[in-house]
Amino acid sequence: MSSTTAKRLTSDAMIASIADAGARTVQAPLGHALLRAAREDPRVVGLSADLAKYTDMHVFRDAMPDRFYQMGMAEQVMMGTAAGLAQEGFVPFASTYSVFATRRAYDFLCLDIAEPELNVNVVAALPGLTTGYGPSHQATEDIALLRGIPGMTIVDPCDSVDIEQAVPQLIAHEGPTYTRILRGAVPTVLDEYDYEFRLGRAARLRDGEDVLLVSSGLMTERALRVAANLEKDRVDVAVLHVPTIKPLDVETVLAEVGRDRRVFVLENHSVVGGLFESVASALVQRGVHRQVTPIGLPDAFLDAGALPTLHDRYGVSVERIGARVRDSL
Repeated sequence: MSSTTAKRLTSDAMIASIADAGARTVQAPLGHALLRAAREDPRVVGLSADLAKYTDMHVFRDAMPDRFYQMGMAEQVMMGTAAGLAQEGFVPFASTYSVFATRRAYDFLCLDIAEPELNVNVVAALPGLTTGYGPSHQATEDIALLRGIPGMTIVDPCDSVDIEQAVPQLIAHEGPTYTRILRGAVPTVLDEYDYEFRLGRAARLRDGEDVLLVSSGLMTERALRVAANLEKDRVDVAVLHVPTIKPLDVETVLAEVGRDRRVFVLENHSVVGGLFESVASALVQRGVHRQVTPIGLPDAFLDAGALPTLHDRYGVSVERIGARVRDSL
């Protein structure tokens, strides 16, 4: 049995981190960034729907218990409470799993928070295929759901750098936000690319003449690895990181996609309603004629199981992405 096969058979379905063994990581970047911000801004408060430990909100909870609200397993109540706090001048960060924030509490997000344009920041763990617990926990359609809410800002960070730099900008932003957080030991990647998170802006991390990979979230780290692997085969690959899905940085995306090279959109989300369709829509509306190929999760309820196996099965592992790009050349 190969070491890779052994890993696939023994990997836990619910893991604390998506980081590979030996990767550089930061522990609980959301919790620590929120705590730093709260020490400077007395308006910042935290809420959890009984999942503080599993969304890294426990860091804030333990340091500032008087500014933390444990709402129990009642996501709708948490969103309503966050809305009330925002109306009183606080800046709430409400934490739970992505599936619970979106599927269970959609109406409260829409009418209690977004319609009055309140500064409520929903920070949601386990986005896309970051758990092997099956459809009950895999938020493969959360972006599709929230893109339709007017005024909702959607952030899909790649790593600890994105998360840490995003927090103060979310606080300063007027209006509701939804951030697909990575939790536990979160990889540190973007510090090597002269990168700075800017809410609403995309960033070219590397240039290349043959292929463009447009990506968000954890798929940006994989895009960079794919690009490095293909460079050994003399394939020149550019990577455009899009940490803000809505509003989309249309000008930057169109400038990069408009160049003469093969284009793939990588996302840890269903190919329905996420980054790929956002990019495709922008191209059509601007009259840009360019073929764009999606690499994302299928329009299906996904299996339960070990994550490395599932990532291979659904074509979002580094190896499968690389093979897909090579086959297109």
